[in-house]
Amino acid sequence: MQTRRDMLAHGATVAGLLASAGLLPQTALAAWPEAAFQAKTMADAVKALGGGAPVESKDVTVTGPDIAENGAVVPVGCSTTLPGVKRLLLLVEKNPSVLAAVFNVTDAVEANFNARVKMGQSSNVYAVAMMGDGKVLYAQKEIKVTLGGCGG
Repeated sequence: MQTRRDMLAHGATVAGLLASAGLLPQTALAAWPEAAFQAKTMADAVKALGGGAPVESKDVTVTGPDIAENGAVVPVGCSTTLPGVKRLLLLVEKNPSVLAAVFNVTDAVEANFNARVKMGQSSNVYAVAMMGDGKVLYAQKEIKVTLGGCGG
């Protein structure tokens, strides 16, 4: 009988062999956007990912609770129905690093993602859509945190 651990180890081995042979898609081997995850502001994070000045838009949606009881696991989401979106980002304004998640989007993927983020304090959360034509659109929502999650 094969255990879950054996299955995961076997899968990791196969993925490693495929990667070393150059058989994985390039998106699986894409470089980690380190500068974007080290950014302290939304503008810096977007710039590090190759975007321009963000503009607020009703075509982008950010979801999350009005009040989060535990800042360590705050459920948030981002979405847009606009065609031509290339990336969706989730940012938390008052976190040490504002960028919480990056989702690469193709025409084959519905631009609707959910994640759980850590928030150290009450803050604005942003959903940012980076479009194929270079436009950067965003929506924001304030989420109040009653128990901090970043060392609080």
